[in-house]
Amino acid sequence: MSALKTLIRLHRWQIDERQRQVAELEGLAERLRGERTRLAAERAHEQAAAVESLAGQLAYPGYIRRALERQATLERSLGETEAQIAQARDALADAFQELKRHEIAEASRDYQRRQQQARRDRIELDAVAIETYRRRSGSAAR
Repeated sequence: MSALKTLIRLHRWQIDERQRQVAELEGLAERLRGERTRLAAERAHEQAAAVESLAGQLAYPGYIRRALERQATLERSLGETEAQIAQARDALADAFQELKRHEIAEASRDYQRRQQQARRDRIELDAVAIETYRRRSGSAAR
């Protein structure tokens, strides 16, 4: 196997790995968004429950403090994850460019090889044709 084919296989593997990484990060971001939505719904439910009872009113400030801390943590995590997604997508785009560069180089080399082989074949066929013509011309003259 040529070195170029090995590089192409390597870059395809890297692209697969980067795609997997992007998918995992996007899944994580989606779970964080879902958790944020669930937390907002839970806060609304707890607020409604606090209005209905005295015990709820007394416990609500402690709950809301922890809920806001969890929300801030979720927002921070989501921001970090989205930044990682952007970096992973950039790395994926770079890997695609590198792969395409090597594929184009391979295609160019293959084209040049085919052109050279076609030229050698034409030279060989021309030599056979010239030899056949000489033999026919030589035997016709006798």
